Amino acid sequence: MSDFLLAHVTGVRLGAFASVVILMALWEFLAPRRVQIHGRARRWPSNVLIVAIDAVAVRLLIPISLAEFAAWSASHGWGLLNLWALPAMLSVPLAILLLDLVIYAQHRIFHAVPLLWRLHRMHHSDLEIDVTTGARFHPIEIVLSVLLKMAVIALLGAPAIAVLVFEVLLNATSMFNHSNARMPDWLDALVRRLVVTPDMHRVHHSVVFKETNSNFGFNLSLWDRLFGTYRPEPKAGQLGMTIGIPSFRDPAELRLDRMLTQPFRDDRTPSTARRIS
Repeated sequence: MSDFLLAHVTGVRLGAFASVVILMALWEFLAPRRVQIHGRARRWPSNVLIVAIDAVAVRLLIPISLAEFAAWSASHGWGLLNLWALPAMLSVPLAILLLDLVIYAQHRIFHAVPLLWRLHRMHHSDLEIDVTTGARFHPIEIVLSVLLKMAVIALLGAPAIAVLVFEVLLNATSMFNHSNARMPDWLDALVRRLVVTPDMHRVHHSVVFKETNSNFGFNLSLWDRLFGTYRPEPKAGQLGMTIGIPSFRDPAELRLDRMLTQPFRDDRTPSTARRIS
């Protein structure tokens, strides 16, 4: 089975991505969590186009998948996990767990370092949050993220199948937890014990600075609880909170050209307004 999956990496990833997007979009339509002022017609074209640009940029600059790179690294004996002959039942889940920790750490770094925040803030400047926000990242951030993952994969010696499974899980959970899908409170409380839910991650997209700097996890909720960045609810409540960044609230910022140039434009909003508390 793993040989088949690794032989069809692109198809597996695209199939899983499309399936989850369709499922979450349908869930949002049938059971929306919040009423959206800035609707799909205004936001989705640019969000979808940025995904296409990201894919082309990565393909041109890094013409090898992470799973293929993992297999190549393993063939050269690189990485800590290749120093020991661990069975796949241990090395695969361990690699997935460590890769998820790295993504949590990367997310915090992109918030903490001003130059990286300029790239990442495009993700946060969406005026609503739904399934398309989960893939709305600046191309430069995406390329940097792939390069970081390659370095970590080489250092860990992550098995190729673990890398593929992790990528599929990361994409799926990002679409899930950015969605505008409504879950019963009891189900949300149960699911977020393990996985980041939409209500949990939506807090991270609040205009309130302290809330933006919480709930960094994309997949497992463990890391936010472990490292003290977990915030169960926004102060204004799920329906009352404001999504976005105070300094980029002009609907014109939803245009593709503004999204691409945003990291190169200064945030002229006073610091007190940027850090609403």
